[in-house]
Amino acid sequence: MTPESKNRPEQHRVELNPTGSTQPVNEREAPPEQPEVRRADDGEVQDRIIDLVDMVAGDESGASDYDLKLVRELITAGLKLIPDGRDTGELKLMTATVKELRYAYRVFAQYPEPHKVTIFGSARTPEDHPDYLAAVEFSRLMAEAGWMSITGAGDGIMKAGHEGPGRAGSFGVAIRLPFETSANDVIKGDEKLINFRYFFTRKLMFLSQAEAVVCFPGGFGTMDECFEALTLIQTGKASMVPVVFVEGEVTPGVTTSGGDPSIAIAGYWVGWRNFIREQLLRRGWISAEDENLIYWAKDPRDAAAHVLKFYAVYHSSRYVRDDLIIRIKKELTEEQLAILNEEFAVLVKSGKIEQRGAYPQERDHLDMPRIAFTHTRHKFGVVRALIDRINSFA
Repeated sequence: MTPESKNRPEQHRVELNPTGSTQPVNEREAPPEQPEVRRADDGEVQDRIIDLVDMVAGDESGASDYDLKLVRELITAGLKLIPDGRDTGELKLMTATVKELRYAYRVFAQYPEPHKVTIFGSARTPEDHPDYLAAVEFSRLMAEAGWMSITGAGDGIMKAGHEGPGRAGSFGVAIRLPFETSANDVIKGDEKLINFRYFFTRKLMFLSQAEAVVCFPGGFGTMDECFEALTLIQTGKASMVPVVFVEGEVTPGVTTSGGDPSIAIAGYWVGWRNFIREQLLRRGWISAEDENLIYWAKDPRDAAAHVLKFYAVYHSSRYVRDDLIIRIKKELTEEQLAILNEEFAVLVKSGKIEQRGAYPQERDHLDMPRIAFTHTRHKFGVVRALIDRINSFA
């Protein structure tokens, strides 16, 4: 953390996962380290790590004791790779991963205040295609509302997602591939263009930096990104954000790929939704409440309105131990709290949903009201419905 970052506004995006040690729960079952190599957690080694971190941090860094502890753990984990005997390829992967993430977080940290929407979709969508035009319209509407767009920086839907807000309102999260250009004309050369070697680090930034995910039609990559977003939210591994599916106006009997015209009549997401319901829901592979995680938008304007409505009263969420804390933009009435307790009792492990101030463990948005309860840690589709209910009190 640099000195000037002390006065930097907090990001809207807050991770759900509770704060805790990054150390493995139990290392005793791991393969033994080589005895002839000095252990990284040796007392003298740790003292030198502490001195090194203190030397870099200085008195004006603004980093908390806990932050410095995490850096020491990161250095210790790196040193343990030596007695582990990791091969060169594995070391290169881990080193590149940390470097990529550090750089990406640094870029995004320069723009903490604006809300951001991640837009997924095919790189192959022609610029005259209804989906492309819809993506331009959607990203333009979000820019007018003060949001920035994050896309994969390629052509097709990714370029359309940059056209709406323009270069100044866009982030490019590119992947190095031998058969595609690295960046579209809108974002190419911009300081907010980040190039990744690995898909998994790239996808982490797509989701960790966005307050909404909007999906347009696409291929394997788009499906991978859409399903990963849903999986992380469904399992509580990512903060609750709106996940919206939208496409351009469908012209009956017209296709762009030479396929069956009936596919164009039905629409891309209609067929996808039927698959979800017929092959996943009916077979019991997902629960009925999981459909709450998805919003099927009628058109780009409906998609933008849904994203903005999600933040009408709701602000962000986090956990303190098993307590789910939901920060809200205005206090709720006793009657509204009673409604939440009656309709969403299934989420409460013990006690009830209560309105309160910030927990002692919280360090941001301390002036905002919040509701909190001890969560069962499942049924996140119902948590999404809870947020919708809270927003209905706007």
